Amino acid sequence: MTTRVSEDEVVAADGYAKALGARLRAVRAQQHLSLQGVERKSDGRWKAVVVGSYERGDRAVSVQRLAELADFYGVPVSELLPPDDSPFSSGSTAPPLSRIVLNLDNVATLTDGHADILRRFVSSIQRQRGNLGARSLPVRHEDLSTLALMYDTSIEALTERLVRWQVLAPESVIIDSE
Repeated sequence: MTTRVSEDEVVAADGYAKALGARLRAVRAQQHLSLQGVERKSDGRWKAVVVGSYERGDRAVSVQRLAELADFYGVPVSELLPPDDSPFSSGSTAPPLSRIVLNLDNVATLTDGHADILRRFVSSIQRQRGNLGARSLPVRHEDLSTLALMYDTSIEALTERLVRWQVLAPESVIIDSE
């Protein structure tokens, strides 16, 4: 099966990469680090040329690497993402979702191979929030943005996937843009 990517999607992805790169550069600059300084401070783990290519939007950064870079800079991943008012924050002009709550029992029983990302994400959020025994998990907008990035999709497309997977709790409220 071949997936066609429209020119608008390519432009949006390029714009998002550049917006993400600008955030990466801004965080590095806030820490008074040059690209070479990042390489030195990380004992070579982060090569100047690689970080520079992320910052220019010339090279895609995986979610794992983005999380590692956030850890290196000592900031949350959401700090590295373009702001919510950026035209590239969700890839769409649709209004934001007002409330997403995951039914964790349904998440646990998913058989789709792509569900592992969601399960790891949920587990991480539960540990951070200290609610390991909960049966539902409210997902904050910035966490939803991060999860959409992990799936390399928009928040709207991610929400459609969550609906298809039937993992939304009844207390979820989705604003329909139509």
